[in-house]
Amino acid sequence: MAIFAAWVTYTNHEERLRVRPAHRAYLAQLLTDGKLVASGPFTDETGALLIYNASDEAEVRAIMAADPNSAAGAFASIELKEWNRVFAETTAELRP
Repeated sequence: MAIFAAWVTYTNHEERLRVRPAHRAYLAQLLTDGKLVASGPFTDETGALLIYNASDEAEVRAIMAADPNSAAGAFASIELKEWNRVFAETTAELRP
């Protein structure tokens, strides 16, 4: 299993807001399934960072293609990189 970081930028703001509940439900299921490590939007609302557990880049792209944000055309761009996690805090410690 590898870890991938996806840096996405948004477009189609109205559609993104419309599908937000479905998008968040989808991500919650990925978290439960162990496929999502962390995610969240940037504070300027121009995009988000999502970190996935996957066997390869093709699996991550398939996961992202099934995201309601993708179907809504809310992703203007996706930069995907395999990531080597050296240090990490627990989710509770990451919350503001």
